[in-house]
Amino acid sequence: MKKFLAAVALSAAAASAVAAGGASVPMDRFPAERLRDPAALQNGARLFANYCLGCHSASLMRWQRLRDIGLDERQIKDFLIFGNQKVGDTMTIAMTARDAKLWFGKQPPDLSVIARARTSFEYSGPDYLYTLLRGYYRDAASPTGWNNVVYPNIAMPHILWERQGAREVTIERVAYTEQGAVRTVTIYDAQGRAKVTTTPLAGQPAERVRVSFKPADADQARRFDSEVADLVAFLVYMTDPSAQTRVRIGVWVMLFLFLFAALAWWLNRAYWKDVK
Repeated sequence: MKKFLAAVALSAAAASAVAAGGASVPMDRFPAERLRDPAALQNGARLFANYCLGCHSASLMRWQRLRDIGLDERQIKDFLIFGNQKVGDTMTIAMTARDAKLWFGKQPPDLSVIARARTSFEYSGPDYLYTLLRGYYRDAASPTGWNNVVYPNIAMPHILWERQGAREVTIERVAYTEQGAVRTVTIYDAQGRAKVTTTPLAGQPAERVRVSFKPADADQARRFDSEVADLVAFLVYMTDPSAQTRVRIGVWVMLFLFLFAALAWWLNRAYWKDVK
């Protein structure tokens, strides 16, 4: 059963990835090998259909393209499509733009090319999404009860929180104020209660943001990180479903051209060897 989001997600400007104080949160590296793993892409498709597709459409993606990652028509119909959509239809949602604006204040973004849309000069779109979806923490002062280290004051709640489990987060930020450099350490416990410690710093230290998480269940947190990697892999796949096929074809084309060039060079040498 689809789990509908309660607020707007993955949207607004990429500049909101910059935390207050001027320093950016470091992006974690997305495990790109998941893009070549059909099982990971299939799991990502399952997570997308169950957790994202309630509010976010993927209007540039058709269900039938999931055959390219190893799913047949029966599997797509039985396990991924909810409602009366057909395999040849695009991944649209029942919620209208008018209803979305009424309920959430704005329409949740279409996720067809979200991995490309979130790419900037500072980081790649997959790295951003991988860090964002794993960057949630409880914040009792937030309207939704959640916050995010990558996207401060994000409107989308943590829809995958049950899969991740409870955890504590420590955010250390070095920034400059009118009084000079200050280090602020904020610790949010599993219930979202914050404890803030501020320490003046001498000299001119570089602005920075450091984040560390302490999960209640380390094994559950590792499984969640793996699931997020699968989900991001599927979002990247949707952005360009034919990318892997083009790469495979490109390798064979380059190999053919290399062999053809070698054969042409050999024939040319054999033809002209007796010509002085």
